[in-house]
Amino acid sequence: MPDDAPLLLDVTRLIWRRWKGRHPTGVDRVCLAYLRHFGPSSQAVVQHKRFRRILGRKASQELFALLEGPANRFRAKLPFGTLRHLGRLNESGRGRLYLNVGHTGLDSAGFRDWVAPSQVKPVYLVHDLIPITHPMFCRAGEADRHRERMRTILKTAVGVIGNSQATLGALSEFARSEGEAQPPSLAAWLGTDTLHVPAVQTPERATFITIGTIEARKNHLLLLDIWSRLIDEFGTAAPQLLIVGQRGWEAEPVFDRLDRDEKLRGHVIELNHCSDEGVARNLLASRALLFPSFAEGYGLPLIEALGAGVPVIASDLPVFREIGCGIPNFLGPSDHSAWEDAIRDFTRQDSSARAAQLARIKKFRAPDWQGHFHRVEAWLQNL
Repeated sequence: MPDDAPLLLDVTRLIWRRWKGRHPTGVDRVCLAYLRHFGPSSQAVVQHKRFRRILGRKASQELFALLEGPANRFRAKLPFGTLRHLGRLNESGRGRLYLNVGHTGLDSAGFRDWVAPSQVKPVYLVHDLIPITHPMFCRAGEADRHRERMRTILKTAVGVIGNSQATLGALSEFARSEGEAQPPSLAAWLGTDTLHVPAVQTPERATFITIGTIEARKNHLLLLDIWSRLIDEFGTAAPQLLIVGQRGWEAEPVFDRLDRDEKLRGHVIELNHCSDEGVARNLLASRALLFPSFAEGYGLPLIEALGAGVPVIASDLPVFREIGCGIPNFLGPSDHSAWEDAIRDFTRQDSSARAAQLARIKKFRAPDWQGHFHRVEAWLQNL
């Protein structure tokens, strides 16, 4: 039909995240970037349990505008806006590419059965396989759900975008274990947004920052243990640690320490709802970004820090080696003494290790969304 948009874009994750008022995570930021880039040339796909709809072009543009509009108007306008179309609109995919970049609904009953009759050609963006490779850090049942998501991808995809070569490698291993062929794949590093902040004042005492949802695999306990020892030794002169991120799951010991450990008060500061400008300001004022995760699919904070000229101390993970281009200081995520030694060293104004990394950072060029979509669009044309 002449009014067909060239692409179909699943925005289900953005809808329910907005509806719940959740602060955007890394996956949410990717979904928003795809909406901004592909929205003008797409029609929306919306899912809820067994319910799936392809919206018409006018309804899609209304929904896209609402998703990019002010958050405080979303809950008021959604029921009386786009949702009024859902009961009567169910267009056919007519052989168009369907972009699902948030793992949305892939473990839902009936999703695979919907693909062929709806005449869509799915392209998925895979963020990680952590629930499969590191189930001990995830919520109960998440490993089984994620296996179903990845099986859906292997069985239905015409193409897969990986946020890194490391992620595609993990998917390839899973495909072999399942006896499935991996679909045509592209590794495309995710872009970052430019940090726009006023002039940053140097804090009175050395400050470090860690950014990300507070969950077990992020290894916040290592940092809390280190800070407890630093406070014992230096008292009020101990460096400050900023923990930026919403509380997640499987991290009750961390929550308990943050809520009850009086020793940490004034030294470890939890920022659950920090604005983008606030995150940028705190990052630029820090001695280093600390990233001690046990597992990651990508690592946007690492990219953002290096792009802003801020040193990074990170776990020695393949994906960090890949996207960090050899610039951060890499340490084993379980090596407490090495982390403590590095933090102590980076606290000093005359730190040679920090100065050496600052010299390496000068050659770093952060991947941007323009480059990401240039690669993705050229690859999609071949599909």
